[in-house]
Amino acid sequence: MNIQSAVIEGTNILKNKSILSAQLDTEILMAKALGKNREYIILNHDKVLNIENLEYFKKLVQERATRKPIAYLLKKKFFWKSEFCVNKNTLIPRPDTEIIVEQILKVTKHKSYLRILDIGIGSGCILLTILKERKSFYGTGIDISKNSIKISKINAKKLFVDERVKFYKSDVDKFAQGKYDLIVSNPPYIKKSDLKYLESDVLKFEPKLALDGGLDGLSVIRKVIKKSSELLKKNGKFILEIGFNQKSKVIKLLNNKGFYINSTVKDLAKNDRCIVSTKI
Repeated sequence: MNIQSAVIEGTNILKNKSILSAQLDTEILMAKALGKNREYIILNHDKVLNIENLEYFKKLVQERATRKPIAYLLKKKFFWKSEFCVNKNTLIPRPDTEIIVEQILKVTKHKSYLRILDIGIGSGCILLTILKERKSFYGTGIDISKNSIKISKINAKKLFVDERVKFYKSDVDKFAQGKYDLIVSNPPYIKKSDLKYLESDVLKFEPKLALDGGLDGLSVIRKVIKKSSELLKKNGKFILEIGFNQKSKVIKLLNNKGFYINSTVKDLAKNDRCIVSTKI
């Protein structure tokens, strides 16, 4: 079987599972199976596949047909300007989260040295991106999941920032190391009762730990705000990702813990996504 026939077959399998990006996904999986890029697949559609490559490709298509995300099949995801390793223990970095990176770069543009804490570091995509962009900043990442920390360490090496970052496996409640100029967090913020409405790609495969925000969606956010008020230096910045309908509740929580709200920022779909605040 040649590349073109296999891609048509794979695309039909995914279309039958109502996967909207069936053709693109199939081409990406073929590129993965052959260890090539997508351009190669498009330009060499007559090339005959060997049995090994064809079997591997079919296996990848079958896994995608179960709605397993492409990022987990490739074990990587592009975020900002870098490629990050991901696996089932880490949330897949979203384009919307790049808004947080933009805000941090904006508020730190005249700073030469900063200590940053990332609460719930996951794959490391936020903190490590900042350290790559700001060569004189130092970072600390904490996460409750030791597997996330493992992936973050791999990504820190990959981005050549491992000399400027420390990792701790810790619940936010128990962490008490140092004082910081800036704290960032993308905590779990989905209501327990709303988890079932997530797309099956997310619900079946991404870690619940990184999604479940408790009964009202704010249980982890409350802890993160409380801890940030203790660990931030005076006039330090706190940048928090939130759910689309949480702005007013989160602003109230921040005000109660002595934070001044600088701005709220909308995501690509024009939903409230991020709050920038300052510890007074």
